[in-house]
Amino acid sequence: MEYKIGMVLDGTITGLQPYGAFVSLSDTVQGLIHVSEVQAGYTKNIHSLLTVGQKVQVQVIDIDEYSKKISLSLRTLEEQIPQPNHRRKKYFTNKNKKIGFETLKKELPIWTDEAMDALLEK
Repeated sequence: MEYKIGMVLDGTITGLQPYGAFVSLSDTVQGLIHVSEVQAGYTKNIHSLLTVGQKVQVQVIDIDEYSKKISLSLRTLEEQIPQPNHRRKKYFTNKNKKIGFETLKKELPIWTDEAMDALLEK
């Protein structure tokens, strides 16, 4: 079988390491799910999510042209569920103190004139 990026395959976990999980795709072909591709977000302990012998459905995300190593992902097949604990956007400015880009916009011509005057004095 010829493997291509984007293919969704069934496999079996054959080994677990802190950096990822080895997956048997056939009798002669194995791939690796890097720990960053196990799930969305941070994976503290891969052993708490996967076990040797577990059947998984994976997606091919890369095939090294020279070594023919296959990179796999579980994360790309997860349904995209909005995270309820999203952080509020932090703004560079504080609208209560009237600082930020509006102040810069007002001051920029003055600073430019001062810089040009300093250059002309040299």
